[in-house]
Amino acid sequence: MLDLLVIHATLPDGRQDMSIAVQGGRIVEVAAGLSAPAHQVVDAQHQLVSPPFVDPHFHMDATLSHGLPRVNRSGTLLEGIALWGELKPLLTAEALISRALEYCDWAAAKGLQAIRSHVDTSDARLLAVDALLEVKRQVAPYIDLQLVAFPQDGVLRSPGGVANLRRALDKGVDVVGGIPHFERTMAEGADSVRLLCELAAERGLLVDMHCDESDDPLSRHIETLAFEAQRLGLQGRVTGSHCTSMHSMDNYYVSKLLPLIAESGVAVIANPLINITLQGRQDSYPKRRGMTRVPELLAAGVNVAFGHDCVMDPWYGMGSGDMLEVAHMGLHVAQMTSQDGMRDCFDAVTTRAARVMHLDGYGIEAGCDASFVLLQARDAAEAIRLRATRLKVFRKGRLLAEAPAATAALHLPGRPARIDWRR
Repeated sequence: MLDLLVIHATLPDGRQDMSIAVQGGRIVEVAAGLSAPAHQVVDAQHQLVSPPFVDPHFHMDATLSHGLPRVNRSGTLLEGIALWGELKPLLTAEALISRALEYCDWAAAKGLQAIRSHVDTSDARLLAVDALLEVKRQVAPYIDLQLVAFPQDGVLRSPGGVANLRRALDKGVDVVGGIPHFERTMAEGADSVRLLCELAAERGLLVDMHCDESDDPLSRHIETLAFEAQRLGLQGRVTGSHCTSMHSMDNYYVSKLLPLIAESGVAVIANPLINITLQGRQDSYPKRRGMTRVPELLAAGVNVAFGHDCVMDPWYGMGSGDMLEVAHMGLHVAQMTSQDGMRDCFDAVTTRAARVMHLDGYGIEAGCDASFVLLQARDAAEAIRLRATRLKVFRKGRLLAEAPAATAALHLPGRPARIDWRR
């Protein structure tokens, strides 16, 4: 007898009336109209069943710290960085762990089961590193938390930057990070890319760098990152996050850059919610959109994912851990309103993000983990449009979270009605 059978499901690829058979925490069969005895049967009622949401770019050490020690009055990136510098000496492991665990509860309720979080290594105490390693241990049953050693103040610019980052990796941090555009000079930024990629190659680790989060069209560290990925044989293991300078580059240079990125196997993570608010601040009008060239990167064969980046922290006072909100913003900013474009935006917070994180057992196919989300939507585009309610969230065959369907009762004169916004 099966542990769980989901029937009448629609899958993100468009397959309808599908059944998902689960045994021992794994999917054993996915087929149309499957019938088999099971301890639990869930009727999806022709609604969308998706693999879990994935956030490949987040800062969990800062999450839910909004207002500490003060509010970012300007809402700018630079004030956020300065504010984080003020907050770091006041951090305690207990408070950091408490906020991170609270956020992970939010994430689980939203069907978000894998998060790549950058953790600041510029503080020689490595307090945030130790705290998030503890969080990773505690949330392992319900969230795959991958940590990036992130030298927020610049690995070459800050005293002891390289040594601190190495110590973080020694403690068990998973990914090598960097922020080349925040080094003192372009040359030092390029040096940091080379140094950090060599360190990752030496240790057999993945790379994820904050790359060119700037409006400066001459901030071109993504080119160096792609070169180093090829030189060191790191194809498929390197990610450039943000890459917002690309929205300011001239088209001729980008026509050369895109094939280089694709050839190097470097993935790109856009962070629509944050970069649409932080970038283009010095513009009057016309005003730049503040996000990298997502459709063009996809057309060139680059894997592009979307990250949440921040939730209620020094840089961004909003957010709720909802990756459909991220996809919704990305769809609008990148003008990806074609049918293929909308599906790409959904994939950017599911399957494409899972590829960035190298997640094992991800997907809705036989042999994958029985981790999936039942959404109150009939397809991926509707899920994004409605930021659909997560009716049920399963983790390896076990019910992790559930929520009532979103409906409203209207008491109109002479015409009562009930709506749920689906079409």
